[in-house]
Amino acid sequence: MNIPRQYRSGIFFFVFILWSFLAAGQACTNLGQTPSTAFPVCATTVFRQSTVPLCATNDIFVPGCSSQPGGAAYQNKNPFFYKFTCYTAGSLSFLIRPLAANEDYDWQLWDITGRNPNSVFSDPTLVVAGNWAGTYGNTGASASGVSGIQCASDPRDNRNAFAQMPNLIVGHEYLLMISHFTDGQSGYDLSFGGGTASITDPKIPAQSSVTTSCDGTTINLKLNKKVKCATLTAAGSEFSLSPAFTTVISAVPDSCAFGFDFDELTLTLAAPLAGGSYDLVINNGSDGNSLKDNCDNSIPVGDKISFTYNVPQPIFADSVRKPTCATDSVLVYYPKKIRCSSITASGSDFTVTGPTAVTIISASGNCLNDLSDYIVVKFATPIYTKGNYTLSVLPGIDGSPVFDVCGQPILPQTLFFSTADTVNADFTYQLLYGCQRDTLLFSHDGAHDVNNWLWNFNADPPVTTQSHIIVWPASSTNTIKLMVSNGTCSDTSSTVVTLDNEVKAAFDMTNVICPEDRLSVTNNSTGNIDLWNWTYDVVGSSNLEDPPPFLFPTLNREAYYTVKLKVTNLTLGCSDSARKTLTVLDHCYIDVPTAFTPNNDGLNDFFRPHNALKADQYQFKVYNRWGQLVFSSRNWQEKWDGRINGQVQPTGVYVWMLSYTHRDTKQPVFKKGTVTLIR
Repeated sequence: MNIPRQYRSGIFFFVFILWSFLAAGQACTNLGQTPSTAFPVCATTVFRQSTVPLCATNDIFVPGCSSQPGGAAYQNKNPFFYKFTCYTAGSLSFLIRPLAANEDYDWQLWDITGRNPNSVFSDPTLVVAGNWAGTYGNTGASASGVSGIQCASDPRDNRNAFAQMPNLIVGHEYLLMISHFTDGQSGYDLSFGGGTASITDPKIPAQSSVTTSCDGTTINLKLNKKVKCATLTAAGSEFSLSPAFTTVISAVPDSCAFGFDFDELTLTLAAPLAGGSYDLVINNGSDGNSLKDNCDNSIPVGDKISFTYNVPQPIFADSVRKPTCATDSVLVYYPKKIRCSSITASGSDFTVTGPTAVTIISASGNCLNDLSDYIVVKFATPIYTKGNYTLSVLPGIDGSPVFDVCGQPILPQTLFFSTADTVNADFTYQLLYGCQRDTLLFSHDGAHDVNNWLWNFNADPPVTTQSHIIVWPASSTNTIKLMVSNGTCSDTSSTVVTLDNEVKAAFDMTNVICPEDRLSVTNNSTGNIDLWNWTYDVVGSSNLEDPPPFLFPTLNREAYYTVKLKVTNLTLGCSDSARKTLTVLDHCYIDVPTAFTPNNDGLNDFFRPHNALKADQYQFKVYNRWGQLVFSSRNWQEKWDGRINGQVQPTGVYVWMLSYTHRDTKQPVFKKGTVTLIR
């Protein structure tokens, strides 16, 4: 059928969604078809996938495609996953070549470093690159590829079949998915090459460590890297022993049931080992090769690892872990794991003697699969004092022996441990007062073997000496914290030291009074004060802390006086003083002048009522001859300068109004009049 070109893309979207719906119910269960069972690949060979079981599970987010209006529901349909690690940073180039014409393969690449592989279904930020163009033929990443991820398109338009090469990061792990849109595909070849990144592991596989079972019938071998499951024979023909006391008859890897590679396996022997030293040797197996890694690097034939098998014997405990501070238990370590089911829960297999009485109440282990690395012996109460103690191990005295992992009994023995005193971080300080600054000596007694001190004084750098001298302002609040330790026990103490001995003179008073009024002062001085000396200029004085109001002489003119307070601490020999200036008016009769000359000659330049000190609820207003308000104030000390908004006003007559309540008589007063502005 000849479909017009403009409709092809829409038809492709419809078919894509239809096939996705039909395949959604077929779960992916084959190895390699889920992220967690991905094929490990290496750039050294071409990976051919000739059959692809049909399945689909999760939707996949495709940047720029899934989020567009009417975007397709992309799936991991008929997928295979491939995993690899970057060993040299650079660009990644790869080719997906269909084995038959008219087949369309899509792909997407994720960075799964440190993540569960299944995170590709839930975390869109892991996407590195991809290509979902609906084109037949080759696809992949190349130097000439287009930027961004291509969405579904006309199958015959292969201009966007390749994506630009992504850049890989050293040490990062990547997951590549290749998906086929339709069923019945013929497969493809996957090959790498042309970019500057390397995904080929340079490490040569080798044997890493060996452990044996208790009875000497099996050997557990760990490798330094993963190798292919397909290169191991079930009979373990790749392994032999030297000396050849017995032979390997089977090899069981730890992860081939759910993956393609492994790095640990169990070898079963034809006969139990005799006690002694052996070499486990690598050979070419019956399949013609030794074990190969995913880059086809073989463990060299003749590679060997030495180990010793000791016939199990009854064991002693290794040691007692150093007790903690105020310990309420001790940990007893053994050279082999202990069977938890053989430990007497009451702790009756142990006794402790020493400077203080110790009662044991239980024994237990860190049990996993009935095996423990140690036994915890628990006390009824903690040990608070320093001393040397004896732990007697008497396993089986209750008729139930304690066994190790190999079924050997634990032998009686005597172990020793030492405890430390608990410590106290309380400290003392001596205070040397000064006038402006005080000197303090902080110290700790060092009792109970304390050998480490850490002082914090406010936000200053820490101090590590047993004692410390510091100088602070005589009026200050300071926080001190001390942590002490004897290597086992530690303690912390803190306090706040408030210094308030600075002698500081201060007082409050009004700065203007009427000639008939007395001056009252309020003493605000601080510190430890013994003497107060008030002087009212040359006309009076007082030695009282809070003197009575003082009356200045009447002079019938405005007068200015200096009021001074001096305070003294006799013990410290410290003094301080404060002073203020007082204006005593010539009178407090409230009057308004009839003229003023605002010409900046320093004489009569401003206009206001005189001496309105006792005018409460004061309000003063001035109007020009057109009734415009030119000045208004509720503060009797504010003056009119003959301007309105900064503009000079002309010579002329102005009207004023004054209202207030007299402070002494409590009578309201209203006055009005005129004033002449002269320039």
